[in-house]
Amino acid sequence: MENMIKKRKILLIDDEEEIRELLNIYLSNYGYETFEARNGLEALSILDSHAIDLLLVDIMMPKMDGMELVKQVRKQSGILIIFMSAKSSDMDKISGLQMGADDYIAKPFNPLEVVSRVQALFRRVEKYSHVLEKHTPPEDIKIGELTLSSVSCSLYKSGKPLDCTSLEYKILYMLMSNPGRVFSKAQIYEEVWGEDYLGDENIIMVYISRIREKIENNPKKPMYLKTIRGLGYRFEKQK
Repeated sequence: MENMIKKRKILLIDDEEEIRELLNIYLSNYGYETFEARNGLEALSILDSHAIDLLLVDIMMPKMDGMELVKQVRKQSGILIIFMSAKSSDMDKISGLQMGADDYIAKPFNPLEVVSRVQALFRRVEKYSHVLEKHTPPEDIKIGELTLSSVSCSLYKSGKPLDCTSLEYKILYMLMSNPGRVFSKAQIYEEVWGEDYLGDENIIMVYISRIREKIENNPKKPMYLKTIRGLGYRFEKQK
């Protein structure tokens, strides 16, 4: 079991009571504090009154489905999110990631896999926080109209805040800290996700696309985040 000083709070959002109960048992056994919601509307109510650290979200639910919930949450929060869904095609997973999820688990699943994915996400966040504490630059990173705040882990364009998930921030920090340097997909994945790269290009492409939608005036003709064909990605220096 994980030895945690502060209990992480996880919100389980699924209209199937059996799934919520099963995950509640396993996550509680690993030291997590859990909350339950049957749909997106109930989840929003809980988020308003509790400091939740991670959402486990089913996609197909009544009243407000998982996609709409995540869309609403991402307008104001970079909270960790894992989708759980019986929709398991590559396009379903890509759509979920594009919507703002940090991970995607196909149903049916082994509850121990869910626990492992949750633990892995928290480890990545904690590892990166420690790196920032040790190597935080004295000033924010500023390139062109963009500012990446190393103190608040926030992204701004022309002084206006932009929504930025934890993984998007990590990718931007890696690239903006090294303008002009080309990073391969494998380098980005292994640094940001903290796992060996097994050749799954889709997840990197999805995140690069999401970042471009936020920072570029014309995502199809990016001026900041460039693709270097056959090599990887580079954040352009600005005059």
